[in-house]
Amino acid sequence: MTKIAVIPARGGSKRIPQKNIRDFLGKPAITRTLEKLVESEIFDEVFVSTDSNEIADVATTTKGVKVIFRPANLADDITPTVPVIAHAVTEYKKTMDDLSQQSELDVCCVYPVNPFLDITDMKTGLSTLQTTNGISYVNAIVTYPYPIQRALTMDTVGRIEMINPSLALTRSQDLEETFHDAGQWYWGRAETWLTGQRLLFNSIGVRVPRWRAQDVDTNEDWLIAEKLFRLQ
Repeated sequence: MTKIAVIPARGGSKRIPQKNIRDFLGKPAITRTLEKLVESEIFDEVFVSTDSNEIADVATTTKGVKVIFRPANLADDITPTVPVIAHAVTEYKKTMDDLSQQSELDVCCVYPVNPFLDITDMKTGLSTLQTTNGISYVNAIVTYPYPIQRALTMDTVGRIEMINPSLALTRSQDLEETFHDAGQWYWGRAETWLTGQRLLFNSIGVRVPRWRAQDVDTNEDWLIAEKLFRLQ
């Protein structure tokens, strides 16, 4: 079974400029991720899908990493992940000499700013994908820090209301635990990506601890991630 990693890393990040190659405690953020993937020895190939020459130059400083340049229609800020990975899979398949192996290709999408990426989690995800029939994806998930059943809304003057008032007197420990996507990695078979199946549907989650699941979308997120990283 051939296994490849694809890191989608477009240029033009708006909320955090140059996010993917921004310095994260001494190294470009994407470099930290790429080094872990290469050193894991899980993958036959590690690719970065990008539209940016600058990102490509940084990515290829990590030995063994290759670049797939994506077209402009897959490089805006509204393009979902699945078509980007499908494009990379299609381009990779063109290079495969053994056509019989093309149906035996496992693909892991790994987000580039991923300082808490854990290879053991990814190996668990791969094993789950390979031993479970009928699923589309396996991905990292994490618990919400507070029961979402007790969520509040707030109007324009600051007045709050419970979304579900019937749970006002229910103890938080009596409510069902809920999870969200950790935004780290997604294993799927090549045909799953190529047929455009949606992430988080028909999927199995691999639970990761909350301290290793910091999403990084704002400058505040970035500072939190750096502080947590220093504490490892």
